[in-house]
Amino acid sequence: MHNIKDIRIDFENFKELIKSRNVSLDLDKLLELDKNNRKFIQEKENFEKEKKEISKKQDKSLFNKSKEISEKIASINKEQQLVKDKLDEMLSSIPNLPNNDVPIGVDENSNKEVLKSGTINSFGFKPKSHYELGENLKMLDFDLATKTTGSRFVFVKDKLALLERAIANFMLDTHTKVNGYKEISPPLMANDNAMFGTGQLPKFETDQFEIKIEEKNSRKFLIPTAEVILTNMVRDQILKTEELPKRLVALTPCFRKEAGSYGKDTKGMIRQHQFYKVELVSIVENDKCLDELERMTNSATMILDKLKLPYRKIILSTGDMGFSAEKTYDIEVWLPSENKYREISSCSSCGTFQARRMKARYKNKKNETVFVGTLNGSGLAVGRTLIAILENYQNSDGSISIPEVLKPYMDNLEKISNN
Repeated sequence: MHNIKDIRIDFENFKELIKSRNVSLDLDKLLELDKNNRKFIQEKENFEKEKKEISKKQDKSLFNKSKEISEKIASINKEQQLVKDKLDEMLSSIPNLPNNDVPIGVDENSNKEVLKSGTINSFGFKPKSHYELGENLKMLDFDLATKTTGSRFVFVKDKLALLERAIANFMLDTHTKVNGYKEISPPLMANDNAMFGTGQLPKFETDQFEIKIEEKNSRKFLIPTAEVILTNMVRDQILKTEELPKRLVALTPCFRKEAGSYGKDTKGMIRQHQFYKVELVSIVENDKCLDELERMTNSATMILDKLKLPYRKIILSTGDMGFSAEKTYDIEVWLPSENKYREISSCSSCGTFQARRMKARYKNKKNETVFVGTLNGSGLAVGRTLIAILENYQNSDGSISIPEVLKPYMDNLEKISNN
């Protein structure tokens, strides 16, 4: 969340940067609210000073005057709180400012490719989609999931369930043993304060699954990503510099309404309400965010390199980045059936944006209390990795060869077939 004092200092530059985020906000109204808020604060301070002076005189004849001032202060407090609430609401809906090397653009058409890796297979046959392959193997069942739960769910069965578990375990082992992340098994629900901290609330409330629990003053949501719960582990804390960086990894199911995706990717597992994801989160000194972003993105691409899946890395434009991000790399894997790359990971630096909302701080080397830097990324989405393996490792007979690095996790199985 932005500091209104910082906005005030360089308002025109702030206005221009927010405009590049492709959002519609009346920032002049923000300044007006700020001005009114400060006016009420000043009025209140003047009355409180006057009341204090009356109190010093200990003159009973001034009792009524003191009472009138108290009533005025109470009235100003009410008016000021209304303005302050509107100001805070508006501040909480303003996205992060983009880093200066992020491409300017309104949408994905302005994204910039920075890397392409791996060899795209030349099949001697027309490659099938992951859902055709899975259904032919009788190991992906969308109809049953629709019957038991609804659309955008799936039953993963038999050897494909084993493959899905192998993928997740391989990712966790790589990130903990090679990339230096500490594994966490977190709660799958977050309260409204946690969701506010990472930026899901209030702006994206309609995308979340809220759980009705009889608890006063606290709302609960199924996590849309483990980023929420992992990042909030440092909420309301003041850390020591020696405790940083913190690098955390978790495998969790994720839950999303996908409210804005009606009609998109209606077939298959690309866009589900529930899916598994291995999430990476880093908490760092705030001047080391961009270096950590490169490290995190390399940790994610390492998985694809080891699986020998072709992919590309792109830097998102200002209009395509997520709400809390200052810079984002998307990693897209090649899907033969679609003849294009599809997102499999998104790695973002959020700078101090989330830390301000969470009040997550640390003592720097000058012993100053400052906000931490936060980063998050998929390392990777398990379901989409399963999709990519099905499509890139398919054979003409509909069987699926197992990538070498996954064989130890699958009793050295060579391929998945109906036989």
